[in-house]
Amino acid sequence: METFANLESFVRSAESGSFSSAARRLALTPAAVSRNVAQLERNLGVRLFQRSTRGLTLNEAGERFLQSVRGGLNSVQDAIADIKVNAGQPAGVLKLSAAPSFGMEFLLPLMPAFLARYPAVIPDWTFDNRPLDLIAEGFDAAIGGGFELQPGMVARELGRIHLIAVAAPAFLRGKRRPKDPSGLADLAGVVMRSPLSGRARTRIMRNSAGTEMEAEQKPVIVFNEPDALCRATVLGLGVGLVAVPHAAPHLASGALERLLPDWHVDLGPLSLYFTSQKLLPAKTRAFIDFAISAFGEQKLAHVLSVKSLARGKAA
Repeated sequence: METFANLESFVRSAESGSFSSAARRLALTPAAVSRNVAQLERNLGVRLFQRSTRGLTLNEAGERFLQSVRGGLNSVQDAIADIKVNAGQPAGVLKLSAAPSFGMEFLLPLMPAFLARYPAVIPDWTFDNRPLDLIAEGFDAAIGGGFELQPGMVARELGRIHLIAVAAPAFLRGKRRPKDPSGLADLAGVVMRSPLSGRARTRIMRNSAGTEMEAEQKPVIVFNEPDALCRATVLGLGVGLVAVPHAAPHLASGALERLLPDWHVDLGPLSLYFTSQKLLPAKTRAFIDFAISAFGEQKLAHVLSVKSLARGKAA
């Protein structure tokens, strides 16, 4: 009879493509995971992985074995999780991820109430803009946009992320205002760099009639962080496509003016991501329910949207 540890090490290594990622998820060392998998292969008398310096790849026998054992392993883990969920209060380290500016502005303010309700849970936040593999990197939940929805993950939409074209009054002085997004190419642009391609991003803007148009900008400075982009725009370096909640206080103070008031960029949904286990750990379920409730009570979906901005005189 094969040990549960060997089977779990094999399944998680197959899912993540490396012993190191599986080890982080299982709270073991990479050497321990490698030993478990090697022992499983010896016991079965067959190799399950092709090993190389680039990682692990299942061979044909490994693929067949994974399909056979993964369902049973998940059932056992669900049973264990059920006992833990029903045996006590939410507790333990809760590994979470969010973009830096969004996390610090919207999620950290929720933590006092969350910790008061669940004092035995320790949130372990990672603030990062890079694309995230929730399962392979061992995160319990993440809030963000544009994640690749991999097998084993689910997403609950919390709102939609809208960008608007803004610039500092001093920058705009003496310049002709664009009539549509194509006109942004004539002005200096403060732009975001894609974390995937490394190139400056070109956005698609949409108006209230549903018309879409490319908003190609002329970069004078490029960032990988939206809060830095907003600050550079306030400093008068150029036109920035800034998220609504970042731009709103500067619009109210007069530090920024909105261009193209009938146009915005819809970046897609802001979602809460977590694994699709039938029986989530109590700490994860507690955070999911708390976050969804808090977003509704504070109307954060509205705050993220262009609908939260009073329609001003066209610039």
